[in-house]
Amino acid sequence: MSLPAPTLELIAELSVTVAAPIEAGDVQGASTRGKRRTIPITGGTVRGHLNVRVLAGGADFQLIVSDTMAVLDARYTLELDSGARIFVQNHALRRGSAEAIAKLVRGEPVDPAEIYFRCVPTFEVSDPALSWLTDSIFVGTGARLPDQVQIAIYRVG
Repeated sequence: MSLPAPTLELIAELSVTVAAPIEAGDVQGASTRGKRRTIPITGGTVRGHLNVRVLAGGADFQLIVSDTMAVLDARYTLELDSGARIFVQNHALRRGSAEAIAKLVRGEPVDPAEIYFRCVPTFEVSDPALSWLTDSIFVGTGARLPDQVQIAIYRVG
């Protein structure tokens, strides 16, 4: 028996604006080692099946585990024109050469093809019409620009 390969359906493209990083320094613990960084989320837009806006007040909590890799945990809220809101928790892995990552840190543009940036967002919704966001698996790909993050989110079919 051959199982079907998953398909991907583009759901939304996000442009998330961000403020300057807040560096917390090196952290040590039973399960974390690296440099802790928080990136405040200041707003943004979403296009696709979800035409909403990104509310200010979220953040991307990063653990920089090496000169080439960061583990990301972004949490933010989306708002529809109707006022309905969607809470997003987006786990991601970003890696690239030490040179490409150093350019990102300096705020220089880097070709997205040079950076592996993949994510797995999950959603919490209060509007029953949006419950489809809670009963599928989603994956995404992203790019970090000097003042924003661009993310394409796909539903896995």
